[in-house]
Amino acid sequence: MTTGTSPLRLRVVQDGPEAAATVLKRTGLSELEVDPAVAARSAAVFDTPELRDLLSSVGLAPVSADEVLSPEQFVERVVRLVRSAGDTALRLISERLDGAVPADLETPPAEIAAAYQQVDAQFVADLRLAADRIRRFHEHQRRPSWLDVDEGLGQIIRPLERVGLYAPFSTAAYPSSVLMAALPARVAGVDEVVLSMPPRPDGRHQPEMVVAADIAGVDRLFKIGGAQAIAALAYGTEAVPKVDKILGPGNIFVVLAKKRVFGDVDIDQLPGPTETMVVADDTAPADEVAADLLAQAEHDLGSAILITSSKRLAAAVPPALAEQLGSLERAEVARESLEQRGGIVVVASVERALDLANEYAPEHLCLLVADSWSYLPQIKHAGGVFLGRYSPEAAGDYVAGPSHIMPTGATARFSSPLSVDDFLKITSVFALSARQLAELGPVAARLARAEGLTAHAAAVERRLR
Repeated sequence: MTTGTSPLRLRVVQDGPEAAATVLKRTGLSELEVDPAVAARSAAVFDTPELRDLLSSVGLAPVSADEVLSPEQFVERVVRLVRSAGDTALRLISERLDGAVPADLETPPAEIAAAYQQVDAQFVADLRLAADRIRRFHEHQRRPSWLDVDEGLGQIIRPLERVGLYAPFSTAAYPSSVLMAALPARVAGVDEVVLSMPPRPDGRHQPEMVVAADIAGVDRLFKIGGAQAIAALAYGTEAVPKVDKILGPGNIFVVLAKKRVFGDVDIDQLPGPTETMVVADDTAPADEVAADLLAQAEHDLGSAILITSSKRLAAAVPPALAEQLGSLERAEVARESLEQRGGIVVVASVERALDLANEYAPEHLCLLVADSWSYLPQIKHAGGVFLGRYSPEAAGDYVAGPSHIMPTGATARFSSPLSVDDFLKITSVFALSARQLAELGPVAARLARAEGLTAHAAAVERRLR
């Protein structure tokens, strides 16, 4: 089959070792490849007199323009320079990467107001509707502090004071992601929400992103991208405030920068390429399955995988993909995703398909099967589950309500979609009475002595005498 001028080379395999080694094989964070042209330019970023001096000031050797730095080496230099030299490093690095730096790193109120005049009124109305649904969904997640005076125990649940959100801007802009990250923070009660994202070549933000940030209640908006933005949010500069937690997706350099600063600040996750797995039986329309796979594949190298118990469907979906690809604006991106990170696995039953889905632990799991609700108890690992043909993942990306920021790379085995809880911290309260200490103290003292911590034991026993 062909798509435009190129054939679609889609892998269709039977359940077994070949499926595990091809369609279902994951690419780890350490295995993600960097564009060779980008890698070749990495050292050149620091090859100026000013940046060589800054590198020396933080104990790093200067690099020559013809060297090639690994992504980790590049990020280490960016983080240390921004932490040490603040706005000076921010501007020097951004100028080398982007060619120009806005005079004001923070987006002024006038630009925010002007953004509304540059977008369609229907777009604004749609964003407001989506924001209302996202807000109402997350309001269900609120939970209060609790104190049990009789037991002398409790938990104080407080929102974080300041969080930093990051939004990428490369081949596409995602105003929906701004809503999905900022609104749960607002529902949680965060005092200040800061957003950083790369500007356009003209030094301004994409107006759709600015409008989304304003509707979502973002307090401050900065024109900084890449690893340098993460470093600025983590440590603060003259212009950028230090935050308590950084959230949001980005390229490999952004992800590695989040990994590098974790511990000095909290982070949400280390997001990898986005992914959808469709489990379908013979009742699923081939054109709808193909549409769902393409909706995922049009992201930059997003994984789009079908596991089906239907040989008929496995045969019908590839030509449906080829037909629909021709009408897509991002057809080449989608085709590359399908060929490199997509495919079809044919299995004996829906139950077997769900076993494979649990092993894969996808970000999005779509069940296009008869009586999809009955299979929900069998799903152990997924960021989000989309039941039936009227719950396409694309609706979840925009207006359903739950945040579309979900765990990728099999991390759904131990982590969750972004929620209000990501913006809360818990303080335990201890207020034992004399009676309770008389009852519990001897146990605590004996356990302390068993661990060889006699000062711990003495601190309890002194109160018991």
